[in-house]
Amino acid sequence: MGYQQAVEKAWSAFLNLSPDDKPVTTKFLSDAYTIDPKARAVLSGPLDAPAKDHIAIILLHYLAAKLRSKTLPPLTGEWVDFNELEGGEGYYPAFKKRTIDRILKKYGHLPDSIKDTLGRFSGAIADKGDVGIVIYPLDGVPILITLSKADEEFGPDANILFDKNISNIFCTEDIVVLTEIVAHTI
Repeated sequence: MGYQQAVEKAWSAFLNLSPDDKPVTTKFLSDAYTIDPKARAVLSGPLDAPAKDHIAIILLHYLAAKLRSKTLPPLTGEWVDFNELEGGEGYYPAFKKRTIDRILKKYGHLPDSIKDTLGRFSGAIADKGDVGIVIYPLDGVPILITLSKADEEFGPDANILFDKNISNIFCTEDIVVLTEIVAHTI
């Protein structure tokens, strides 16, 4: 399915659940987005620039999940690895390349520097790994990034974990795209 079809499908899912056609604003990472049902547009920031298709899809799916249950599912506090998600094992090599490897390349040799991203994004330091942070790219959607420092035997390592409830908000493909956006942005 091309992006245009995916965007149309995401709009349909959102519009079928939306109680009215009033614009909705939501924060994604450090930017504010306006979802305008009348114009069928997802707009970024004060200049109302059209959002990229993959971001629009994520935001529409996120808002549809909120509307479906009237709220997001509560956080479980249980972290799960990508492999534990439906279809995660088969897609893991691509996920790792697009997300974990990117984070490892940027922060592997200076893992403490990942903490500096918390000044730009909603999140907190986590007591996981040698260095860990939790980023909230969307309200109620935490992503835990852990880094292990290199030692005499092993090089640096990284991992990305999700609150178990993420599968009630996004499909596995959306989780990959969401995490890839986070990995590119931090």
